[in-house]
Amino acid sequence: MSKRTFDFVVVGAGCFGAWTAYELACSGHSVLLLDAYGPAHSRASSGGESRVIRMGYGPDELYTRWSVRSLERWKTLSGRIHQTVFHATGVLWFAGKGDTYTQESQETLERVGVPHERLAVRELKSRYPQISHEDLEWALWEPGSGILMARRSVQALVEDGIQFGLEYRVARVVLPVPGTRSRLKSVVITTGEYISSSKFIFACGAWLPKLFPDVLAERIFPTRQEVFFFGPSPGDPCFTYPAMPTWLDHGALVYGMPDLENRGVKISVDRHGTSFDPDTGSRVPSAEGISAAREYLEQRFPKLKGAPLCESRICQYENTTNGDFLIDRHPELEDVFLVGGGSGHGFKHGPAVGEYVKQLLTDSGLLESRFSLAGKPNTKARTVF
Repeated sequence: MSKRTFDFVVVGAGCFGAWTAYELACSGHSVLLLDAYGPAHSRASSGGESRVIRMGYGPDELYTRWSVRSLERWKTLSGRIHQTVFHATGVLWFAGKGDTYTQESQETLERVGVPHERLAVRELKSRYPQISHEDLEWALWEPGSGILMARRSVQALVEDGIQFGLEYRVARVVLPVPGTRSRLKSVVITTGEYISSSKFIFACGAWLPKLFPDVLAERIFPTRQEVFFFGPSPGDPCFTYPAMPTWLDHGALVYGMPDLENRGVKISVDRHGTSFDPDTGSRVPSAEGISAAREYLEQRFPKLKGAPLCESRICQYENTTNGDFLIDRHPELEDVFLVGGGSGHGFKHGPAVGEYVKQLLTDSGLLESRFSLAGKPNTKARTVF
């Protein structure tokens, strides 16, 4: 049985894993990136068509600053690979009565220096007549934000990383039976090879609690999330960018995107769904989910009443109990690092996560306490949106 040795082994070629492997490889380290199904595959949280990148995070300045930094890196990647990774559609926040989160987002953007604009209802009516404004009091406009092409960008990132020496393999990791050892030292992959490393980074999303149930079964919860694309009327450009922006309704926990690249108007509910197994869970949309999406669309965008459902996708979140990322050493295995908890809001932060993990492992970077395992309670109390 053959044996290979690397400086770092990253398990999981989603957004967090791919960016972490990319940063380490670009720093001159020998890095192996493994994924059981392939980068941004159809079962992965990073495998969707598109993801929002916005700067607003309520009062949470850390994530706002990480979004700003990450957008710079996404744009740099787009230039390197000569593919469109980012669409600057802008992001429009709907604010109803008593919406403190959007108000706090504006205050944070002001503090950090992110360009934004507060729009009165009359301005909304003028700019976006296709949007119903009946229950809105104002809106927050982020002109520099927009949409990331998720699957495309992660797959391109892995290909680009190979140019810097990154080694990538499609293989499932078989962990050894837990024992009294304080280090993992090596793993076996499904080809039968032994892979050794000084550091193993597990960034495998919804599979983390399956690989490390004793540590994560009560801290990371994969949930079933439904995404829909509805078709606008033939020849009607009002739901296509630039006539229509990306939008967020924090009060209703719903978000959506314009008809981008001719796929239809995207809508999804940001509430956590039911528990979900990423390997075997059904990815057929529910009648209830379709009905809820239609109800919101018809209320907010009257011209989309009766619009045909063109496409749907069942994704999954893998949020931690409080919504903060998990980036920390395994409590028993000193050469194992756990990186996850990003689904629902994490994709945009991939570049910042990769930089952070690289600094943590190679430059004596300091651990942010809110990303620690100890900072994740055993009870669900979401604080990050």
